[in-house]
Amino acid sequence: MAFDLPPVRIGLYIILAVFAFILFCLSAARLHYTTHLPRGDPLNGGKGFYDPIVAEILVTTLMTIPWCAFIIFCIHKRVESRLVSTFRGELIGLGILWLFWIVGAAIASSMWGDLSWCQQFEACRVLSALVAFAWLGWIVVTMILVVSMLFSFANKALLEPLHGRWDPRASTYHPSAA
Repeated sequence: MAFDLPPVRIGLYIILAVFAFILFCLSAARLHYTTHLPRGDPLNGGKGFYDPIVAEILVTTLMTIPWCAFIIFCIHKRVESRLVSTFRGELIGLGILWLFWIVGAAIASSMWGDLSWCQQFEACRVLSALVAFAWLGWIVVTMILVVSMLFSFANKALLEPLHGRWDPRASTYHPSAA
């Protein structure tokens, strides 16, 4: 039985999109809580604020979800345009996302690494989940990056369409098909 990589990559991108959506919701909940603190809340003396890292994580998720949809579309429909739909374009995009995810997860972990002392409060549970999903998203981005990198280097396919199912004789993308 032959190993078919495109369904694996589509599955990983779907998992990444789900994690990014969950992280988006958690970030939005945290931003709403910190910018609308009720009177008498002990956090920041009851004055509204926002955590810059939560805004960075929110932006990361807003970049990741459309990226996942685009790549899934390219793999599924076998898109063969020149620039972004090559393995090189995918690796560049994943590299940028990887940096955003690692920065968000690392800074969130350094700020809220051990919140076991306050798990009775909803705000702490949201932060714990936010940190966990930031790391899970980074792990999935890393897995996709490694799989795509290994496949493209092993098959000398860096400039080939990222759907990974091309036939140089039948492809409209490949220069020898002309």
